[in-house]
Amino acid sequence: MNEYYYKDALKLGQKESRACVLKGKSPCLPVLDDFVSSTAVTMGVDLGVVQIPAKLIVGTKTRGRVNAFAANFMPLLEEGTEFADKWNRLCQAHLTEGIREPIKAYEYMNRYYVEEGNKRVSVLKFFDALTIPGHVIRIMPEGTGEEVELYNEFVEFNKCSKVNFIEFSKKGGYALLQKSLGKTPGEEWTDDERNAFAGTYHHFERAYEQSGGAKLTSTCGDAMLSYIQVYGYPELKVTETADIRKKLARMWEEVELHSEEEPIEVKTDPPEEKRQGIVSKMFSGLAQTYRVAFVHDGTPEKSGWVNDHEKGRRYVERVFEGKINTVPYYDAMEDDPLKVIEEAIENGAKLIFTTSPRLTQASLRAAVEHPDILIMNCSLNRSHRYISCYYTRMYEAKFILGAIAGSLTDSGKIGYVCDYPIYGQIAGINAFALGAQMTNPRAKVYLEWSSVVGAKAAAQKLADQGIHFISSQDTARFREDDRDSYGLSYINGEHQELIANPVWKWGVYYEEILRSVFDKSMKAEYDSSNKALNLYWGMSAGVVDVAFSPWLSMPSKRFGEFLRDGIVHKVCTPFLTPIITQSGEKIGSGEKLSPDQLIEMDYLVENVIGTIPQYDTLTPMGKATVDSAGIEAAKDTASADDEDEAQSNEESEAGAPGAAEAEAQEP
Repeated sequence: MNEYYYKDALKLGQKESRACVLKGKSPCLPVLDDFVSSTAVTMGVDLGVVQIPAKLIVGTKTRGRVNAFAANFMPLLEEGTEFADKWNRLCQAHLTEGIREPIKAYEYMNRYYVEEGNKRVSVLKFFDALTIPGHVIRIMPEGTGEEVELYNEFVEFNKCSKVNFIEFSKKGGYALLQKSLGKTPGEEWTDDERNAFAGTYHHFERAYEQSGGAKLTSTCGDAMLSYIQVYGYPELKVTETADIRKKLARMWEEVELHSEEEPIEVKTDPPEEKRQGIVSKMFSGLAQTYRVAFVHDGTPEKSGWVNDHEKGRRYVERVFEGKINTVPYYDAMEDDPLKVIEEAIENGAKLIFTTSPRLTQASLRAAVEHPDILIMNCSLNRSHRYISCYYTRMYEAKFILGAIAGSLTDSGKIGYVCDYPIYGQIAGINAFALGAQMTNPRAKVYLEWSSVVGAKAAAQKLADQGIHFISSQDTARFREDDRDSYGLSYINGEHQELIANPVWKWGVYYEEILRSVFDKSMKAEYDSSNKALNLYWGMSAGVVDVAFSPWLSMPSKRFGEFLRDGIVHKVCTPFLTPIITQSGEKIGSGEKLSPDQLIEMDYLVENVIGTIPQYDTLTPMGKATVDSAGIEAAKDTASADDEDEAQSNEESEAGAPGAAEAEAQEP
């Protein structure tokens, strides 16, 4: 009987060999010694005996048996040979008592190359074994590049999870998976957690392959992570294969998005298609008033951020009076934000704005479950196909504030308080510093973080250094002891004067979005792209501005207006290269930075004194915000000393009246 198995295996090997030749590929197994140096091998790390995913065993260590196997590890030597006889005996052992002796293999870039046990691998692969026990030596790559960086992320993930079967096609996937499973960076998995995850993964993998996942260039891990972001891991663990397939069908465009080299398309201005000029004509096809919902994570009484968006909501109600009806929903994070969005849909909302990055996951799930509802989330750099994201280029306003501060300071020392190290905020810091440097080449910008020490304490640290010109939050905080700490101010002891402040014109933003929705220009842009759509509008779209205080002298005000006009008409850019970073690196050589480069900026320019805070130094709210929308540089953990300092700062901030409550309302 075993001879028949060998005959079938031989046919599979011959078929694979012919297919490889037709495709111009080698019909034999790859040999590790051909592309890895002996030095790298001798420096390998012993991982002990692990369960190796059978599909990741792809080659041999040496050339000894390279011609005996096809590229799929099926045999190529004819029946009646000594090789065939040994293969048959291993087959008999597998069927009667199981093959127990581990193979010996080398792991390189999460692929395994067999040194001892090639025939065992061949037999077990023939019988579709999921894993094969093996004593593994890990060989670290000697080169550099994005592929190596992705592999290094896998290695760090593997150290804490001992999981080696899930792969991602782009950087950041392993850290996001760790977070999505409720674990902190580097937190170790228990055996029960690992076994439960393995079962869930292989369960999902079947549904994914049945849905046609093998045709995609992305990985099953990419698809599983997308699924978890929509439905959550706890729900996935108890969902049957048939139901997983149904849900995958609903969100398949989200899965396909990972196959894109650049999954996000950034729109820096409103659609260029000609708009309907008359509001009544634009809404003439509607049988009833169009309902729009605004879902907030806080309340306008406690949060300047929510209050600004509420002003925008009331603005569009006036602009489209009688044509649209807007309904606000507050404190969505107090319970289940998905329920709040579902309530808005049940109440007839056709367009829903969720105004915080913390509402992204609930927004995405609702959008997948209700494809006829348009849901837009106020965040940046989100690669989701079913929701569109919108944010402002606030760095343009920051550039103007920096230029004014640089022209006014005598000492050359300027302060800057930033809230969170999230997408878009680093560009704001750097634009401010470059503006200051433009008007005062000796200007230095001293950086503090409210998400580390608290807003008031951060400003005080700067004032204690004799710094009088300080740029603080982008919007007012609703706290009696901190109500005026926003925008660019002159501070001297108890005396404070607001000089200029950035203006978020959310009403104009929402008006333009609504017009582009109803004149179909946004739908045209969406349909013409297979990427995630992110709106990143600025002064040229009229959604960002700078307000100058009467305290500012007329020449300084005119200078600020001059810069504003230049940015509006796109003849002035805050980020004209070359730009020199703190480390001395030179970015660019005369060109403008692209929107992607601005959004993903994770470095500080040369005249900034300060650093991007590490994750463990952040307050609880700071960590939650970074988890949702933070740049990768802010997700690194800190040393023990940093943790002690962060704990001290956190306790200090908690002691301030209403500080934690107020911070929790900010985006």
